[in-house]
Amino acid sequence: MRKIPRLATVGIMAALTVALGACSGPETPSAGAPASAPAAAPMSAPASADDGVTTANDVFGPACNMLPRGDAPGSLNKMGPQPVANAASANPLLTTLVSAVRAVPGLADTLNAQQGVTVYAPSNAAFDELKAAIGDQAFTALLNNPQRLGALLSYHVVPKRYDAAGLVEAGRTTELAGGDVTIGGTAEAPTLTSGNGTQARVLCGNVPTSNATVFVIDKVLMPAS
Repeated sequence: MRKIPRLATVGIMAALTVALGACSGPETPSAGAPASAPAAAPMSAPASADDGVTTANDVFGPACNMLPRGDAPGSLNKMGPQPVANAASANPLLTTLVSAVRAVPGLADTLNAQQGVTVYAPSNAAFDELKAAIGDQAFTALLNNPQRLGALLSYHVVPKRYDAAGLVEAGRTTELAGGDVTIGGTAEAPTLTSGNGTQARVLCGNVPTSNATVFVIDKVLMPAS
């Protein structure tokens, strides 16, 4: 299996680390949830499954109600049977992430080909916060550099599948790009702390796809500089 491109230089990552470290304040989901929002998602995560596989009944978090309902594109029903990159493509919380994945040649295919992974998926607002922190020019440069962008995105992929309870029990995950993410909190409200100290909250967790369990998070995670 072809590996996701690794980081060639640390220059932009160090700049991102410094800039993002100066940016604080929790993200709140957009207030304009569509009228067709689904019924309230469970606010507590289920007991850990050994294989980390979840179902639509297991999702939790304040932003889950922003997903389309029923069999609409981007709904849990539509995402579940698809591999992770395809599943995310119509998710309204992840349009910036999907664009970033598509900007790295072959990355979507690589993610779809993985078996049993966990994906920490920064929300649109998380990327907006990063852009505000580092500036338009640096953000555009990152998006236009497939090698650096691919390394950053692969820092959000764990080559093992976890549900929320499994993450908290593990306490730490090692990312596909190398480096670790520390897990805290509880199965009902996990926190993720990246190598540079950025702490993310789960906006919608235990989202099932055919080959991954997805956690939509409110920050872009950064490795240690």
